[in-house]
Amino acid sequence: MADIDTEFGLRDLLGLRDRAAWLFLVILEVTIVLYMVRNFAGTPLPAAVAALVLLTTAGVLVLVIPVDPLPWPATIFVAAVGPVATVLTTLDVEHGWAKPVWTAFASSYVLAVLVLRGRLGAAWLGVAAIAIVVAVVGLAAGLRIGVIAGSIVPVATVAGVSVCAAIMRPTQRSLRSLREEATMRAAAEATMAAENGERDRQLARLDKVARPILERIADGIELTAAEREQCRLLEAELRDGLRAPQLVTDELSSAARGARSRGVEVVLLDDGGFAGVPRWVRQQVIDVATRELDAANAGSVTVRVLPMGRRILATVLANAPEEDRRTEIDAAGAVSITT
Repeated sequence: MADIDTEFGLRDLLGLRDRAAWLFLVILEVTIVLYMVRNFAGTPLPAAVAALVLLTTAGVLVLVIPVDPLPWPATIFVAAVGPVATVLTTLDVEHGWAKPVWTAFASSYVLAVLVLRGRLGAAWLGVAAIAIVVAVVGLAAGLRIGVIAGSIVPVATVAGVSVCAAIMRPTQRSLRSLREEATMRAAAEATMAAENGERDRQLARLDKVARPILERIADGIELTAAEREQCRLLEAELRDGLRAPQLVTDELSSAARGARSRGVEVVLLDDGGFAGVPRWVRQQVIDVATRELDAANAGSVTVRVLPMGRRILATVLANAPEEDRRTEIDAAGAVSITT
């Protein structure tokens, strides 16, 4: 049915997952076998065995496939097995047959589970096909109408499960809404925790690097030329933390501070390309940038992490009086240098 809730199926509502599902499968298979062995007394052995194999296979498929609603190829097979097995076990019934069709009983349980898998219409088509087979064979054999009707009584199993499915559908929707709300709340809490963690990390870093100089300024102490230079370097380092947080490591920050103290203009930019990149590739970029910063004595060094989806992950552009050098690192960690 089109309105079946595919996000939170009846299997979830009934707990038919994991170990419970395997226990239910064993019970279903045992039930099918107990009904189908009764056909061996009045049905040719090959037909009885074929019907038993078909129904037990359908019982496995209708439970073990994890996708809800059940995929159409499996649905068609399960819905068709009941009528086919019924044909196999009734074509050679002798005149005067007075026992119900045991195959119809076994098929009804498989079709009932098909309802639980979100294929109500297909299950009822299977029921109708079984009823037609029983009626045609029964009339051809000259059976009484009461006997024929008694043979299709197992459809009540499918009817009962269908009614339960209709009754439980509002509960399904409510549970799905609750699960969606819980998922959204968990995502919001995770986002908030990540934001709080990043804020705490930045505050701890700011406290570590800026507190001493800020305390001197707050005390009104006149800063020396060296301390003013320290403030300039500190301001640039804090700016790096805002513009390129993924590039800020102890080694790279130290190299950038050293380059700036030698008069090199250093620019770090992060456009988000590190997302989904292995840690070792990120470290490769940091190592290349650190080497360029350590080697620079004049000019400028620009380290940029490009946006996601680019073939080139990051670039390091070193402009010096004697030559310009461009280093590119791709998403696989390969390094290429052009001068």
